[in-house]
Amino acid sequence: MGHGGAYVHRVSPKVAVRRRAVVDLPWTWLRQVNGAGVVTVTSPGGGAGTQADAAVTASPGSALAVLTADCAPVALASPEGIVGVAHAGWAGLVAGVVPRTVEAMAALGATDLSAVVGPCIGPECYEFGDDHLDAVAAAVGPEVRSRTPDGRPALDLRAGVRAALSRSGVLDVADISVCTACSVSHWSWRARRDNHRQALVVWR
Repeated sequence: MGHGGAYVHRVSPKVAVRRRAVVDLPWTWLRQVNGAGVVTVTSPGGGAGTQADAAVTASPGSALAVLTADCAPVALASPEGIVGVAHAGWAGLVAGVVPRTVEAMAALGATDLSAVVGPCIGPECYEFGDDHLDAVAAAVGPEVRSRTPDGRPALDLRAGVRAALSRSGVLDVADISVCTACSVSHWSWRARRDNHRQALVVWR
């Protein structure tokens, strides 16, 4: 599992208030790099600011978060109370962030995982170059190949995440099925160059 170096980050009072309104626990947030690094959080708030794209924990009182504006946020949980989050864009899928997250949860004793795929860009809005599309398809399967409404090659990121989960043995998958580029209630970098991000948070 990947671990980044120490990183000092001061949370503004406004952000702290917003976080407490979601869940009043220490948050583990990540410096996301579109890779496959996974942080194992051993105490509430542990690993905050680590360079990684996923976090897992068996520690009560922990809140794990990823931020997205088109990439897919994925939440995972097991009957044993082990939880995880992953930030899965096309590069993360190629790098293997989904199976790495599942493996890290299994190492903590998780079995019979369930997952939720949050809002992300849909294939209708995600025209994609053939070379990169080939790379994603090679990594997770042909399900990722799609077309835009005008017939151009597109990436079905949501299908890619589901395929990666299935290949990792996670079959209980719920899908929010919201396109961030189409939704006026979500941030999208690709559609509107939004600098803000939405958060997916899991806790125990």
